[in-house]
Amino acid sequence: MKKSLLLLVLAGGMYSAHAQDTLPDAGRIQQIVNYLASDKLKGRGTAEKGSITASNYVAKAFKKLGLKPANGSSYFQDFTFDRNAHKNIPSRNVLGFLDNGAARTIIIGAHYDHLGTAGLFDGKYPIGEIHNGADDNASGVAGLLELARYYVKNGRQEPFNFLFIAFGGEELGLQGSRYYTANPVMPLDKMHFMLNMDMIGRYNPERGVGIGGFGSAAEWPEVFREVQQPGIKYFTDAAGKGASDHHNFYVNGVPVMFFHTGGHDDYHKPTDDAPKLQAASEAGILQLGIQLINRAMQFPMLQYVQPSEK
Repeated sequence: MKKSLLLLVLAGGMYSAHAQDTLPDAGRIQQIVNYLASDKLKGRGTAEKGSITASNYVAKAFKKLGLKPANGSSYFQDFTFDRNAHKNIPSRNVLGFLDNGAARTIIIGAHYDHLGTAGLFDGKYPIGEIHNGADDNASGVAGLLELARYYVKNGRQEPFNFLFIAFGGEELGLQGSRYYTANPVMPLDKMHFMLNMDMIGRYNPERGVGIGGFGSAAEWPEVFREVQQPGIKYFTDAAGKGASDHHNFYVNGVPVMFFHTGGHDDYHKPTDDAPKLQAASEAGILQLGIQLINRAMQFPMLQYVQPSEK
């Protein structure tokens, strides 16, 4: 009798049929974004009720998946910060840990906050209007949860641990990742790399998905070699620095990858709404991410490349 689990050969390696069933799904992605970008959460603004609701949603999802609390017995890492005349602004990161008993850990991250009703932006955006932030960055949180689901449920014990982080305060100056890298729950020099997803829900087939950080590890060219995902075009950018949470990891010595589908007319406007999400393309982008993560796990360590002085 043949084995019930058929082995499937994909570009990222060998997988079972069970693992195939756990791959990112457009329906789940749309459902997550529909909730996070609903008017009920009022744009998930830092220090607003919707942001707390969103962070609780992520923590509950982590717990349901079976991820362990990463900050002692808590899924939360609370912090405060100042911005202009606004002092002691409260926020928190949400951390879930997949412990595979490995020596090194891969960080996968996305920020869950958005502009909310814009009260902390000193008139830069229309105050009182809800900025739902479906692409920015409910799409990234959906990606975070789908990758967590895959690595928990794929039937394999990977050779690396995984730390999944939903960052707070990103829109106000990368505050969550800044706080985390200054107060990590495990040593940064034990991190294999950090994958950041920020705005991955508006795939443009003419542009493709941009993947930053290509110059942050000496092994990335080999990891990326001949990797393809049907229906998804991508291009790489060497920069490890940038205007999203991977920046703080890179400047603290951690190789990075940054997934981003590019700007659009709804960026930071009240019109960045869930019906505009391209969930099927996002699922393909996440499958591309799985291939790259799996290929990166073939190296016991990545050689960090210092930022250029230019």
